Amino acid sequence: MSKLVIVGTVAFDAIETPFGKTDKILGGAATYIGLAASHFNVNAAAVSVVGGDFPKEYLDLLSNKNIDVSGIEIVKEGKTFFWSGKYHNDMNSRDTLVTELNTLADFNPVVPKGYKDAEVVMLGNLHPIVQSSVLDQMTKKPKLVILDTMNFWMDCALDDLLNVIKRVDVITINDEEARQLTGEYSLVVAARKIHEMGPKYVVIKKGEHGALLFHNAHVFYAPALPLEEVFDPTGAGDTFAGGFAGYIAKTGDVSFENMKNAVIYGSTLASFCVEKFGTERMQNLSNEEIHKRLLQFKQLTQFEIELT
Repeated sequence: MSKLVIVGTVAFDAIETPFGKTDKILGGAATYIGLAASHFNVNAAAVSVVGGDFPKEYLDLLSNKNIDVSGIEIVKEGKTFFWSGKYHNDMNSRDTLVTELNTLADFNPVVPKGYKDAEVVMLGNLHPIVQSSVLDQMTKKPKLVILDTMNFWMDCALDDLLNVIKRVDVITINDEEARQLTGEYSLVVAARKIHEMGPKYVVIKKGEHGALLFHNAHVFYAPALPLEEVFDPTGAGDTFAGGFAGYIAKTGDVSFENMKNAVIYGSTLASFCVEKFGTERMQNLSNEEIHKRLLQFKQLTQFEIELT
């Protein structure tokens, strides 16, 4: 069974959308990535940090999904990372209300000994120096390193970000971030410039408009499944990344053709994530539900074009 290392936040979120609001609930990039990847029967380990205020039941939830939590450091006298945000009516834009780094401010990740030879490493959104330090701990070169990042690091740690981008095989960012990173409006040109920074594959997420996968001159587009209701888009990008990474870890195939499948699986899982607040939908998602939605994706995207 393949090994997957997941690095990112395990956190508390408080979310407000046009559909309602929550108090502190389970969140964080590593949480969403792990819950998505758990559907692929791989040995996954989460590397993160929490405070003494983090409930054991949340760690048990991850463990019960076959996610190794030995790499999650517990700082008993500290507090867990907390983020609060409010989404606008279109659900595509949001305001950050509160960000409390807490234990994350001094986080030094430690990859569990049994995972230092993992085939796939998923670097969730964190400071680029933290992401680099994880790669430094691997005892052999992973088959695939996937990096997720955001515009915040482009604003305040660009040199560190460019250094870690050189070391990865796949980068997943949204369209706004791709444009900021490259200074190019055209996503095709932006992807080409990002290729030149190091990654062989570039995934540009476009929210409700799907995702683009670039590899040299090859381009693949996966639409997002049209949904009746979107309650909370908070973890959608991380869920997409978890589905992508989990599928690659399961199949062991890092070809462009197989990454098309990984994008579809990532999009499918993300479509469930947004249906309820936080991780609620992902906690109880069945493989049967995933299979049915994959068939919906197939019907949405496949047909024979009649050439006249």
